[in-house]
Amino acid sequence: MSDENMNNSVACDVLVVGSGVAGLAAAIRAANQGLNVIVCEKEKYFGGTTAISAGWAWVPGNKEGLAQGDTREEAETYLRSLAPETYNENGVRTFLDTVPEALKFFENETEVKFVYPEKAPDYQMDLPGARMSGRAIIPQDVDARILGDKRLLMQPYMSSYTVFGYMPQVGPDINEFFHVNQSVKSFVYVAKKLLRTWFDAARYKRPVLRSNGNSMMTRMVKSADNLGVRMWVNTPALSLHQNEDGVIDGATLGGEHAVTVHARLGVILAAGGFSGNEKLRQEYFPHDPSGKNHFTPTVGHGGDAVMLARKVGGYVDDSVYSVGSWAPVTVFKYLNGGQRLFPHLRAIGLPGLIAVDQDGKRFGNEALSYHDFGGQMLAHMAGQPETFGWVIADAKTMHKYGIGYAKPWPMPRGYFFKTGYLVKGNSLADLANKIGVDPQNLAATVRDFNKGAEKGEDPQFGRGSTLYNNFRGDMEHKPNPNLAPLDPGHFYAAKIHMGDLGTFAGLAVNDRSEVVTREGKAIPGLYAVGAAAVSVFGGGYPGYGSHIGPALVFGYRAGRDISRHAAERGASRPQPTTEPRRSSPINVLAEK
Repeated sequence: MSDENMNNSVACDVLVVGSGVAGLAAAIRAANQGLNVIVCEKEKYFGGTTAISAGWAWVPGNKEGLAQGDTREEAETYLRSLAPETYNENGVRTFLDTVPEALKFFENETEVKFVYPEKAPDYQMDLPGARMSGRAIIPQDVDARILGDKRLLMQPYMSSYTVFGYMPQVGPDINEFFHVNQSVKSFVYVAKKLLRTWFDAARYKRPVLRSNGNSMMTRMVKSADNLGVRMWVNTPALSLHQNEDGVIDGATLGGEHAVTVHARLGVILAAGGFSGNEKLRQEYFPHDPSGKNHFTPTVGHGGDAVMLARKVGGYVDDSVYSVGSWAPVTVFKYLNGGQRLFPHLRAIGLPGLIAVDQDGKRFGNEALSYHDFGGQMLAHMAGQPETFGWVIADAKTMHKYGIGYAKPWPMPRGYFFKTGYLVKGNSLADLANKIGVDPQNLAATVRDFNKGAEKGEDPQFGRGSTLYNNFRGDMEHKPNPNLAPLDPGHFYAAKIHMGDLGTFAGLAVNDRSEVVTREGKAIPGLYAVGAAAVSVFGGGYPGYGSHIGPALVFGYRAGRDISRHAAERGASRPQPTTEPRRSSPINVLAEK
């Protein structure tokens, strides 16, 4: 039993609730200044949703973007155009002010390293201020053995989004996977990736080369460990402590480390959003009044931050353009009956795929970002008891690209049929009858779509008309990377429901990330960052990494400034240690 369990009490300078990118950014920056930091994570793994994400961070003002000519004015113009009615001028200013400093800190003083992609278009390329590249960055791949056995405490990849255990990276890497059955070069590339993955998994229990968000969190856990941050899994925060002066100065924890934590400088809530909380969805998601019409693939977004803060005067600010970052998902079963989700984050925009509603009619531009397409789906189906549609492909497209989780030739398809992911029809009418849509409507939809697709056009919804649309398609397909007619013959379909990658509604905070009451008064000692806080972009979704970018930056700011804020309200300022503590705070967990 640990010392803190024996004493039932432990002291620190800062308590961070949650171990995703926002929480560890705060913890690392605070510990770098010599502060004593504890991170508690309710899940059995570190990393949160960040660890299963693509790992992109949308951070205008980074060094590569500036070198390409991106300007502060362009970024502000784009964000203002994205969600004009909910534009947060002060918050955006604070965010953009801090981006260069935060990135410099992580790259120069921690294990975190970034790659600056050649292309990463903003999601709304038709808006003023949008750019093709220079704003979204990704973490550099890493060998997880830098954590030793502690690497087994990292949140694994989302299995339905891997290819036989390998997690492709958006960009050239995933493009090779899309062409594995069309190019010898791509086949050899993919074969090498998979063989390395399988060899490592057999030897080390998991693949050791980590990419995407898993690389980000592996590097951040290593950085926190280097600084002596105590990190506890299986340890939920049960309640906050508020002293007689109204200052939050600790929390009661449960689980493996059931202790009272006295956090002299305050508590930082970084426990994610609330899309996994049925009651909160009923309260804030208009399409889900029953709590049964939404499926989230996120990790740990159970609304813990909201529930903790509400008890001390905090509230959810839902005055945003969109309360969630939408992502259509297919819900299916493991062979053992367990529920599984596949988020359709890219593949609907490929040639030969269309999405239709419950009547067999298209309802939007399938090549938009998952969030914007999800928004079209919600708007189209508003008021209906169930939000769902179908992604449909002909045999040629199924053979070439597959449909999301259902892989293309030469993969056998029996598994996808058995799990309920995929439905096959011997004709378009047969498919319509099997999925319960009007055969005549579906036939008319395909006929109308094909007329434009043959010419590389989509008169109805403008699919394939922007650079971002094209980026989500097959750039080698002509005349339009997003469009191809559906041919007669066999057809395939996967059902899509509404899901998310996090919430944009969240705890109301001020520009210092302090949680505020409905009267606008800061709750001293209590901070919220990441998806726990309301979106700094007013509920707009500017591009790749619109959650991770602000989480990284505002987590950094909270960790940087928490000591100063405490001093301003009269708390004594801690004296930094001359050397960072370099204990091994998570060894005990790794050995259990």
